[in-house]
Amino acid sequence: MSELFTLIPNTLVLHGAGVLEQLGTEVASWKCRRALIVTDPGIVAGGHVDKARDSLEAAGVAVGIYSEVRENPDTDDVAACVRAARGIEADVLIGLGGGSSMDTAKGANFILTNGGRMENYWGVDKAEKPMLPFVAIPTTAGTGSECQSFALIANAETHMKMACGDKKAAARLALLDPILTLTQPESVTILTGIDAISHAVETAVTKKRTDVSFECSKESFDLLDSSFERVLEDPDDMEARSKMQLGAAIAGVAIENSMLGAAHACANPLTAKFGTPHGQAVGVMLPHVVAANSEDDAVANAYSDFYEGDLESRLAGLLENSGLETRLRDLGIAESDLPDLAEEAAKQWTASFNPVTADTRFLEALYRAAW
Repeated sequence: MSELFTLIPNTLVLHGAGVLEQLGTEVASWKCRRALIVTDPGIVAGGHVDKARDSLEAAGVAVGIYSEVRENPDTDDVAACVRAARGIEADVLIGLGGGSSMDTAKGANFILTNGGRMENYWGVDKAEKPMLPFVAIPTTAGTGSECQSFALIANAETHMKMACGDKKAAARLALLDPILTLTQPESVTILTGIDAISHAVETAVTKKRTDVSFECSKESFDLLDSSFERVLEDPDDMEARSKMQLGAAIAGVAIENSMLGAAHACANPLTAKFGTPHGQAVGVMLPHVVAANSEDDAVANAYSDFYEGDLESRLAGLLENSGLETRLRDLGIAESDLPDLAEEAAKQWTASFNPVTADTRFLEALYRAAW
């Protein structure tokens, strides 16, 4: 049975096994006639693109496919997606896959409708014209991009990640079908799951948090914490997969309202400079960020309201039990790299939202603790 609800304004969420079949009917009801599916080769191989295309074509919607999405998309990827969309005169964009597919589609939407370069939209609400309808269909339980108005796009030259947010970029429809997560490799399940958990934890204590966003963070963590290890033990546990997918989406709502913190600020340079997968990078930093933030009494109290128990130990245990590395030195990071990493982390937008001032000294101390 599917569930129907709204998590953020203007985003309709359908959640449940088999909801992908409703894609064509929903898109056709908007009078859209040419859809571009934005995805990656693995999703194509898994058969999900064929199912999405069949649903759309059965409803009278023509379909084009851009299947060259790469992990951590950059401005070159967005430009290629824009060319594909213009080639078929797309009037609706569909991000099918992980956060990279959804971010690429969102990024292309900015350029298609408002022109210019991706750098023009770095920040919040910089698009002046309406944007194309966008459908988000996650095949992982990770980024929560389906319930955010932000596209995270790297500059192809500097590798600096740009958070480009605008309410008009949010999905009109998000389809959360846990069946789609069955084909992802275990490594992807682990990395995206840890990422989702980090979103729940970081959003709970940022400077921008509100009572509503805190409740989203807490609900998200409860769903993820109770389901992550179950999915690893039994990959066919559909109830656990469904909870993971819903938890990731609700964490996306929390990000939309409260942003992220120092763990993500530290993770981005690790990915940019050393190619460390994002879930691994943010996961190795997160327990140390919780420990450092907890030295502030108000933040410690917020963590206590968020989770009953030793949150730092729980996070470290989830990381270790999933088989990910727990020390930076084991990821090939030299101690001499830490000062430069801290300098880069201090430039990250998310550092400004950490509840404790995340200056270069603070961030270097985090790296050293994780090293």
